[in-house]
Amino acid sequence: MVTTVRDFGAPSEFADDVLDVVDQIPEGMVMTYGDIAELLGRGGARGVGNVMARYGSDVPWWRVVRAGGGFPQGLEDEALAHYREEGTPLVGGALTGRRIDLSRARWAGPERPD
Repeated sequence: MVTTVRDFGAPSEFADDVLDVVDQIPEGMVMTYGDIAELLGRGGARGVGNVMARYGSDVPWWRVVRAGGGFPQGLEDEALAHYREEGTPLVGGALTGRRIDLSRARWAGPERPD
């Protein structure tokens, strides 16, 4: 049996825009998938999630979380290590927390010139 690596091709303009936003999220802060879609005005949360699944390994992926503050699925332990290192506020504290405190850690996005 031959196994091939899935080729997703070059990222689309939307994917580039998502990755650009994620790259700007400051240490200790997060955005939800929906936050990014809303900021860009297109794509929806699932679209952002799709981009992150395909191309997100080269950006600070742990700074993009689910709407309830849940860590990226399947990468919880790795994400938690990043959150602790960056001092990201967690519900339950840095030792026992398993969810982002969105009231303190949510980033509104880059400032836009008027």
